This record gives sequence, C-alpha cells and structure tokens, in this order.
Amino acid sequence: MSELNAVPEQQAIFNIEKLYVKDLSLEIPNAPAIFLERENPQVDLQLNTSSSQIEEGVYEVTITVTVTAKIGEQEKVMFLVEAKQAGIFQLRNLPAQEMEPVLAVVCPNILYPYLREVVSDVVARAGFAPVILSPINFDVLYQQQKNKTPEVTH
Repeated sequence: MSELNAVPEQQAIFNIEKLYVKDLSLEIPNAPAIFLERENPQVDLQLNTSSSQIEEGVYEVTITVTVTAKIGEQEKVMFLVEAKQAGIFQLRNLPAQEMEPVLAVVCPNILYPYLREVVSDVVARAGFAPVILSPINFDVLYQQQKNKTPEVTH
C-alpha cells in the first residue's frame, strides 16, 4: 500500500448547535366577539424556508409559517399566527452538491416538529381549538422548487 494514497478523507460534520423560536406573533382582531362564533373556520397556511451562512461552516435555517383562520361569508378573521422556528447548524466537509439539499430538506425536517408544537400551543393558549399542522415532505418541496428554477439557455 502506497503512502501517497493514505491521505485521510476529512469526516463530514453535521451538528445541531441551537433550535429556537425566532419570531412569534398572534393576532385576534375580532376578539372578544369572535369567541361566540360556533362555525368551523377555514384555515389557510403559508410556509416558507430560508437559510443563510452565519460564519464558515455554520448556517441558520428558518421555517416561517403563517396560519390564518377565517369564518363566514365575510371571511371574518378568527386568528392569525405567524411563527418562525430556526436552528443553527454546523455543516463542515460536505461536498458542495450535498450542501443545498441538507439546508433545504434535512434541517427543515428537524425544525418542523418544533414549529408544529409552537403553532398548536399558541392557538390553544389563545382560547381556540389547537391547529395541528399536517406533516410536510420537504424533499418533495425542494424538488418542486428546483424544477421551477428556469434553466439558462445559450
């Protein structure tokens, strides 16, 4: 065995440094009268993920969700919740082609259960039935986003 081939490959590093609620807001614009309503609300969900590099090998990934519950033909707002669940992740020695899927799929999969709990808890504490966010396949979302990206033609 040649000594030239004995160069050790650097081990890939993936560490969760911190998970936290970055931002949380709750609005109940029609309180207290809205609590007397008996019909089931229509719930609208908007979800977004983002990532940014904090320093060499350290990234922040954030999932933002906006949940709006409305009732009636006038679409009176029962409540509006915006929550941002974030995490700081250490990613080192990953091949460049693996970095984007880790930030867009692996990290959001770690953060999402915490985001679901935050939304359910804040809605219940506001006096409404808890909102249980459905599971999300971030791999499918990532693939859909990649397919939307326009290709450059020469």
